[in-house]
Amino acid sequence: MTEFETLWSEIAGIGRVGRLGGYRRFAWTEPDLVLRQWFVDCADRRGMSTEQDRNGNLWAWWFPPGWAGDPRDAFVTGSHLDSVPDGGAFDGPLGVVSAFAAVAQLQEAGFEPRTPIGVVAFSDEEGARFGVACVGSQLSTGALAPERALGLRDSDGRTLAEVLEAAGRDPRSVGQDRRLRDRVGVFVELHVEQGRALDLLDRPLAVASSIWPHGRWRLSFTGQANHAGATRMVDRRDPMLAYAASVASARSRAVQHGCVATFGKLTVQPNGANAIASSVESWLDARAGSQNALDLLTREIFTDAAEHAAAEGVQLQVSAESESPIVEFPRALRDRIARALTAFGEVPVLESAAGHDAGVLSAVVPSAMVFVRNPTGVSHSPDEHAEPSDCRLGVAALAALMKEWAAA
Repeated sequence: MTEFETLWSEIAGIGRVGRLGGYRRFAWTEPDLVLRQWFVDCADRRGMSTEQDRNGNLWAWWFPPGWAGDPRDAFVTGSHLDSVPDGGAFDGPLGVVSAFAAVAQLQEAGFEPRTPIGVVAFSDEEGARFGVACVGSQLSTGALAPERALGLRDSDGRTLAEVLEAAGRDPRSVGQDRRLRDRVGVFVELHVEQGRALDLLDRPLAVASSIWPHGRWRLSFTGQANHAGATRMVDRRDPMLAYAASVASARSRAVQHGCVATFGKLTVQPNGANAIASSVESWLDARAGSQNALDLLTREIFTDAAEHAAAEGVQLQVSAESESPIVEFPRALRDRIARALTAFGEVPVLESAAGHDAGVLSAVVPSAMVFVRNPTGVSHSPDEHAEPSDCRLGVAALAALMKEWAAA
């Protein structure tokens, strides 16, 4: 068994639930805490020093012989360990496992870096528990204000501040990490492709050119609870009707503009089969190839929703929960990566419609992404997949990049 397969098997059962085998590795829950300890143990076995920064992100450092003090201008790679509800195995963990496997590969070959090499696991990338994505990296770069982050609530009403305190962390410590610029020379995130472009191109690896602008918005429809049988249709103020019409409109608008729009989460009150709902809380995820296209799409979706609400005598409130601008990864950096990976054949350049920690970090340090083929094209689902042979190529690619940067 290869190093990658050994490490993969160590975490395969953590947080796995249900008949279909999806994962629920939400931030600061038991599976996440177990994975955090696995990260530390994995680093220890490779003689790497570890730290948990002020925002809960985990770092493991492989220092050159005789290195003293903090890392500086390091080559850093990694991803995240948390998941969406019933998510797949590869989104996030592939990048962390591959990073440790690449370090082991170089150590076994006797390679000694001249600059530090880091492996990182960012905290709460998916935002599945508190509703905001990339919390750990956003806090560290200053993109997310500490007071807003600490006030985020999970479905049980617990704030992030309360959850951190229960996990033995001081909530007052969270905030911008001004050491990033000096410590990280380059960040390269290896990630399973979330789409089928590589499968259609018959290539195992790709480099990212950009990340689409995207965001999450909460649409709250408020009507009047009433009896499902005794209330005349003409007398109803049913928020479910306004919500359903808004979902259909959002899809039509997205298709019209060549964008994507998804309502994937909602809560209903009082949530009774024989009661007209009093309120529907829903969340829109919208993404587009440009900021102008995204602005146009969301403006039309919100206008449509307001019209549907008015038609049903329902109130609508729209609030933004997160908005991420377009990310253009540095061309010189991705060209250097492509040159370093010439041994792997042609490496296509792909844009990504999914958000990543690399996109957040790109505002502070030079960042890039390498994708590993996903033959199903499915992600955020138990059907997400990458072939072992492609995963091994991903490890070899990371090892080549580490060697390229840390030998200079």
